[in-house]
Amino acid sequence: MNHTVVTQFIMLGLTKNPELQGVLFCVLLLIYMVAFLGNMLIVVAIICNAALHTPMYILLLGLATVDIVCTTSIIPEVLWTMLSAESTISYSGCMSQLFFFTWSLGAEMVLFTTMAYDRYVAICFPLHYSTIMNPCTCVALLSLVMAFAVTNSWVHTGLILRLTFCGPNTIDHFFCEIPPLLVLSCSPVRINEVMVYVADITLAVGDFTLTCISYGFIIRAILHICSAEGKKKAFSTCSSHLIVVSLYYCPVIYTYIRPASSYTFEKDKVVAALYTLVTPTLNPIVYSFRNKEMQAGVRKVLLKR
Repeated sequence: MNHTVVTQFIMLGLTKNPELQGVLFCVLLLIYMVAFLGNMLIVVAIICNAALHTPMYILLLGLATVDIVCTTSIIPEVLWTMLSAESTISYSGCMSQLFFFTWSLGAEMVLFTTMAYDRYVAICFPLHYSTIMNPCTCVALLSLVMAFAVTNSWVHTGLILRLTFCGPNTIDHFFCEIPPLLVLSCSPVRINEVMVYVADITLAVGDFTLTCISYGFIIRAILHICSAEGKKKAFSTCSSHLIVVSLYYCPVIYTYIRPASSYTFEKDKVVAALYTLVTPTLNPIVYSFRNKEMQAGVRKVLLKR
């Protein structure tokens, strides 16, 4: 049979209702500006302040960078398709978006676990913290994050590149993600589904479990060593961290643990918005701007400007 190879995809976006396009455009633009500027401010503050060159803030620098990549790989393209007459994206553009999004997805999950381990060592072994979390350990952890992220991205993007897309070419989503692309493929997608499932169990479920275990040890240590006021503050911090982490992991696990035949994109688009739009916007507020040292670093940067 003669197949017409797809050279571009049509993106249906977040909604098919034209009356909501203007409102969604303003909301997405606001989310992108808050996420981009907030995370960029963290990057600049940490780089420009020697006092923040510690393992905890270096990991926060990595998280902010990953969130910038995540939102920048998705939201500008969505905004452009809303403004343009044709809501299309080229095949190469779609694959590039898939690569950078998958990279940020893997990096963020491993970073959450690494940051939880850093806080576990700081609270449970404060006297040994500088020995355990030395510069070499910090570099090794960040290298591990990068290795997992790049491997995850190359595997899934490479498997998608092997597929044939011969029509239809309409993606019922607001960005190029693995599930809607598998539905459009006219090639067998069994290997892709197996690898997505393996990655979801390894990265999402595995990292989420390790993160929760770390916070469990942290909470147990807090109960033994803190005053009433200290306990309240520590529990407030831990609970906010766990809420954001759960808001990220649970939708990811839900999205990628199912076979392609069970995808329901109207609902899945809302779920995907949680880990692509909401979490990168909340991360600077929850992890950084509530910290007094980070607040001082940000003020220092703004006063210099």
